[in-house]
Amino acid sequence: MSESYQSARYSLENIIGDSNEIKELKEILRKSAKGNSNVLITGESGTGKEFFAHAFHLESGRKDGPFISVNCAAIPGELLESEFFGYEEGAFTGAVKGGKTGVFQAANGGTLFLDEIGDLPINMQAKILRVLQERAIQKVGSYQKEPIDIRIVAATNKDLKSMRSAGLFREDLYFRLNVIHIKIPPLRERREDIPVLSLHLIKKYEDVEDIEITGISANAMEAFMRYDWPGNVRELEHVIERAANFLEEDKVIDLHHLPKRITGRSQHLHNMSLKEYMEQTEKKILVETLLANNGNKSAVAKELKISRTSLYEKLHKYGLEV
Repeated sequence: MSESYQSARYSLENIIGDSNEIKELKEILRKSAKGNSNVLITGESGTGKEFFAHAFHLESGRKDGPFISVNCAAIPGELLESEFFGYEEGAFTGAVKGGKTGVFQAANGGTLFLDEIGDLPINMQAKILRVLQERAIQKVGSYQKEPIDIRIVAATNKDLKSMRSAGLFREDLYFRLNVIHIKIPPLRERREDIPVLSLHLIKKYEDVEDIEITGISANAMEAFMRYDWPGNVRELEHVIERAANFLEEDKVIDLHHLPKRITGRSQHLHNMSLKEYMEQTEKKILVETLLANNGNKSAVAKELKISRTSLYEKLHKYGLEV
């Protein structure tokens, strides 16, 4: 295994945010990392679960031991057992001479990060549960068990509670992993972190690409703050990288450097009159409000604070009569 595969790269300082939610999670991490209890990290894709996993290792007494990271979703099902537990020489046709060390054994004395734990098949979940209970592994093709001393940090963007109810995730394994729970909120629920994250990501991109970005305009930041960021921090990073490729001489990220999903503006808006733009916006609001109220015109008129007569006139104007 390569050195990068066995080393943690992200510390607490790499977890960026001034929101109360992030500050609280960092404090929970700092206090609980000193023990040996297993950890479950949940959150949407792109929220930075791997940063917390790495930081747990570096804040722990195991920081001088190995840190092994495994993406459970990336390993073909037929290879899972040999990847996790290793195998003895001659265990099966095609086995490497001398056998192979599995990730559990490789992480001995350190931390094993099981990313995308929710993608593990149920039969593999049972085998991992047995390892956690017995604190020992048995290689494929071996009759002997070898003791191991590891801490498990698992992460997923899936709802393991729902998966438990559906019989897709073992309840006993869930409780074994969920001793310490870190639930990372999506970026839309901690918008106050967007400015500091943006500046951090700009600096990161500057260092990697050796270019200069002097800042973000107030209008661009306002658009950032309004947007819901379904891809979370990862999406923010990609948007900043994209914008950097279109910068002019002033090196400031502005609205016209951002994709229209962020600005809410179509590329042809600069050719529209103010009247056309206002009508387009009014029609959009009417459609959204009608959908939200299941076509109930009385409810729409009340929500928009206009008379029913005025509402009917607008619906007729925009061809929205239903």
